[in-house]
Amino acid sequence: MRVGLFGFGRTGKSVATVLLQSKESHLCWVIRKSETLQHRSVPEFLGIESDEPGLIFPKDELPPPRLFDEHPIDVLIDFSSAEAILSYGGEAAKRGISIVSAISEYPGTTIDFIKKLSQQTKVLWSPNITIGINFLMLAAKVLKSIAPYTDIEIIEEHFKAKKEVSGTSRIMARVLSLPEESIKTIRAGGIVGRHEILIGFPFQTIRLTHESISREAFGNGALFAAQHLMDRPIGLYSLEDLLIPYFNLKQHI
Repeated sequence: MRVGLFGFGRTGKSVATVLLQSKESHLCWVIRKSETLQHRSVPEFLGIESDEPGLIFPKDELPPPRLFDEHPIDVLIDFSSAEAILSYGGEAAKRGISIVSAISEYPGTTIDFIKKLSQQTKVLWSPNITIGINFLMLAAKVLKSIAPYTDIEIIEEHFKAKKEVSGTSRIMARVLSLPEESIKTIRAGGIVGRHEILIGFPFQTIRLTHESISREAFGNGALFAAQHLMDRPIGLYSLEDLLIPYFNLKQHI
């Protein structure tokens, strides 16, 4: 599976590490805003032994038609910016390149554009692409459907300097039909990120918790998404769509 990566910040570097270490993916190139590291090898820069070229290109060096023609890929993974898909989306869709976007938020017009792209190719958009968070939200939805009368609370913890409510917890609130104002936030020290959904039954309590340890978790989710899109028909997907089949467990008596 030939992969191209947009974005080479802290998260992008972690995602590239996961892609290079996987036997299922071949990292062909990385696009970044800055011209520093131009034409450097990603494996060399990250100190990872790999036969993959993973060349780094500044975003303005190769227009998308030339980029995709000279450096063909099967899947494009985007950890860059909300504007990037407007530049590459049309050309990627024409060529049937699958798109995996982990951008946290898009304006409405861009979401409409993404929906049009999904009529030509496979597009997955997941604002939080970690498997754990999406599993947690699915499990919470299942519990809520089983017992709609339960009390549900969302608690999120992050490092002290993070002022705003996390985007992930806002998504959780929307998924569970809770007001964003009800989210409980804790800011302390250097907590990377911890999200908890507390479900209160009359005589028992269930706590679903996800804790971020490193940004490589986003790489695991992106790789999972790319792999599972390969056999899917053209359309628009979320990571939840790819996880739902795993909930269909065979009953053993």
